[in-house]
Amino acid sequence: MAATRYILAIDQGTTSSRAILFDAALRVVASAQREFPQHFPASGWVEHEPEDLWESVLSTCREAMSKASVPASEIAAIGITNQRETTLVWDRTTGQAIHRAIVWQDRRTAAACAKLSEAGHDSLVSERTGLRIDPYFSGTKIAWLLDNVPGARKRAEAGELAFGTVDCFLLWRLTGGAVHATDATNAARTMLFDIRRGVWDAELLKLLDIPASLLPEVKDCAGLFGRTAPEHFGATIPVRGMAGDQQAATIGQACFTPGMVKSTYGTGCFALLNTGSEPVTSQNRLLSTIAYQFGGKRSYALEGSIFIAGAAVQWLRDGLGIIEKASETGPLAEAADPAQSVYLVPAFVGLGAPHWDAEARGAIFGLTRNSGPREFARAALESVCYQTLDLLEAMQADWPGAKQGGAVLRVDGGMVASDWTMQRLADILGLPVDRPEVLETTALGAAYLAGLDAGLLPEPERFADLWRLEHRFMPHMATTQRETLVKGWREAVRRTLTA
Repeated sequence: MAATRYILAIDQGTTSSRAILFDAALRVVASAQREFPQHFPASGWVEHEPEDLWESVLSTCREAMSKASVPASEIAAIGITNQRETTLVWDRTTGQAIHRAIVWQDRRTAAACAKLSEAGHDSLVSERTGLRIDPYFSGTKIAWLLDNVPGARKRAEAGELAFGTVDCFLLWRLTGGAVHATDATNAARTMLFDIRRGVWDAELLKLLDIPASLLPEVKDCAGLFGRTAPEHFGATIPVRGMAGDQQAATIGQACFTPGMVKSTYGTGCFALLNTGSEPVTSQNRLLSTIAYQFGGKRSYALEGSIFIAGAAVQWLRDGLGIIEKASETGPLAEAADPAQSVYLVPAFVGLGAPHWDAEARGAIFGLTRNSGPREFARAALESVCYQTLDLLEAMQADWPGAKQGGAVLRVDGGMVASDWTMQRLADILGLPVDRPEVLETTALGAAYLAGLDAGLLPEPERFADLWRLEHRFMPHMATTQRETLVKGWREAVRRTLTA
């Protein structure tokens, strides 16, 4: 029998699906990626075709295995990480979804969320789930599907339908419908899960009129979820790891010690601070969530979301046309006039944490006749740095332990390839910024979870010792300059907020 020397990570994202094959030392052996269409049936609505999600995952897994000439018999385990909150409901008999997936970005349930808040349910939701009442999360999306797809509610009450986030849907398909399960990190993003007790909350289900029969079993992040049907890859492969994308990145960054924080810079930015064995109730509009769960024991995190990070660079390229590719922004910013104080507040779709002002819109301050592409590029990149500072200061205000362990920020995602941006980030934060050797930390986290349960990889404490630094950016900016810049940013934000 062939040795099982590999781990297959499935990274199902918002715009594409990737499969990465790792060896037992977590080195990338092969990868494949496939984009899929986005659907916008109405203003503020975002949907995915479920079959696109499934087919892109299946094809990229097969492609990665083919590239490396690795058969299923040599793969010890599969790990899954996914876009969180995106909601699917499907038929338990056929496996067919009753509607397109409603994506985490979708805002169609804003009115329903407003009614829940007006009825005084904010404290209940916050206390049980650590979340805010918002269309972002899965709960009101499920209710919308039951109320708007003909016959759905009756079928759900009869036990004929199943709900899942993308990880759960993929697991169902991979196992040929044998397993309906999710992990604790994805369950924690539904607005239906009591993160302290680790169970689906009956009171919240009643509030949203969602039958409990729809819900999946909730498991640890590392464990045997099921085995793939042999027709998918030629032989069965155990699925042994699962976590939502931001939690998987936290694991991939080895942030297992309370006080450690990572920040992922993609289209938006998500910062997670490990708060240990007790959830922290935020007084600064952050979210409390499950970071990971091993052996039935949950570790928690404070999470801050920035809506616009890399999207600000995309705006420079597609909206203003002042760059052709993202890599041009760093050199442009470096050449900007230091005497100009241009600020971009990128509230193109409102401001996220810690402001949560959905009505705010983007604004630029400090323009002069000499302002041009260089200053715009610097302002766009700096806006990400300032927003990160806002998140970290909110975390420190919420939890004293943030100051103890928060002596360094671990970063990943597409934007961290820019040395200028990372140096500016260190200067604005007044903290060292660590960029790891492996930037694919989301897939790495999923692979680690699967490899841990398969016995190929060490326990978290020893895995943390394997984390490798590529470059540490140390702050060099004078304190007075930093304080002046931050003061200007705070004034720009104040003038942008509508609340």
